[in-house]
Amino acid sequence: MMDAPQQQPHYAPTMEEPQEDFAHIRPVPRVSIQAFCETDPVASKIHQTSQDRRMAKAHVKVDMGGIQAAVAHYQTVTTPNLILVESSLVGQQLISELEQLSEVCDEGTNVVVIGHRNDVHLYRELISRGVAEYLFAPVSMTEIMEIVGSLFVNPEAEPLGQSIAFIGSKGGVGSSTVCHNVAWAISDNFESDVVLTDLDLAFGTANMDFDRDPPQGVAEAVFSADRIDDTFLDRLLEKCSDHLSLLAAPSTLDRDYDFDANDFDQLLEVAQRGTPNVIIDLPHVWTGWTREILANADRVVITATPDLASLRNTKNLVDTLNEMRPNDSKPWIVLNQCNVPKRPEIDVESFMEPLGLQPAAVIPFDPALFGLAANNGQMVSETDAKHEIAQMFDTLASVLTGRRDIEPPAAKGLSSLLQKLKTRKK
Repeated sequence: MMDAPQQQPHYAPTMEEPQEDFAHIRPVPRVSIQAFCETDPVASKIHQTSQDRRMAKAHVKVDMGGIQAAVAHYQTVTTPNLILVESSLVGQQLISELEQLSEVCDEGTNVVVIGHRNDVHLYRELISRGVAEYLFAPVSMTEIMEIVGSLFVNPEAEPLGQSIAFIGSKGGVGSSTVCHNVAWAISDNFESDVVLTDLDLAFGTANMDFDRDPPQGVAEAVFSADRIDDTFLDRLLEKCSDHLSLLAAPSTLDRDYDFDANDFDQLLEVAQRGTPNVIIDLPHVWTGWTREILANADRVVITATPDLASLRNTKNLVDTLNEMRPNDSKPWIVLNQCNVPKRPEIDVESFMEPLGLQPAAVIPFDPALFGLAANNGQMVSETDAKHEIAQMFDTLASVLTGRRDIEPPAAKGLSSLLQKLKTRKK
């Protein structure tokens, strides 16, 4: 029997909907999902869900025609891990069509029904007949992902830790310095375990910044990806403090470091399974693998300096990340090396205006402080814990771990008024 011709769904643009909370949604494993819809809004929502980074490993196909199209299609092909079917039918008509579908389903296939009747009796009847779940239209992206996760993610598995990726808008802006100090602040201030991964394999500086010289590190992990598990990763980690471990870069040029887009996936997934905070120090390069890591990170921090080239590159990064990550938080911007004597700079407000963002931190130029810390293999807070820059890193650590929000800048009028009051007192 030939497959029934499948009408392609029309993904019409939808009206702006309330922002969904994706913070608790876990990535979906490699599963095959096929949907058979009756209405464009449901088809569009499933397609939109399939584009989210948490669904990157799943193979999702969307067709129209409802349950009858699914029955016809699976007469001659094997069924996927999950079938989503939309139906406006109720009662015995719906059950009759689902029985036809069950006759062509392979063992182990899950069926989820999307209906248009909010009926608890119907729900119970379908569950009793082996339907995995019944959703009431309209459905949300988080509902779909939660259902897939409940079916295919081990509920006993530890939740994945958050990943925070740091990248510079150009070379020399201090992204690694910011990254290392924030990693230290998270581990030290909150006593929360951190794995710092230095992915600048040729020129990484994390080993020097923490005054360590580990014999193994990230190179052994990525070149032996098929062997990566918790035990193997533990052997590669260098302990820097009670709560901070380093996966150091070799920082040598004895081999080429060319990688495919997904070569770091297994390493980062294993690291996140065992650690609540995985901090990723990315080099300033644009490759398939850096793009993949940025697309899949829970949070992204861009470090920039207040100059035109940095602004252009930051704008390009922000626009690209917003397109790749439409359901995630916007990138955090750190303006570094500000107020360099005699250097023309773009002021903070003018720099941030085209980005449509507020800076997460504005770090002044202080070569003495940073130079002393680097030469001693220390973090800024170890060098001078009371320094305003050390406190900035503490605040940034709180923001990136969700413990506080970015404080909006003070209104110009109020700032000017306070200054006048101070002048009058003098």
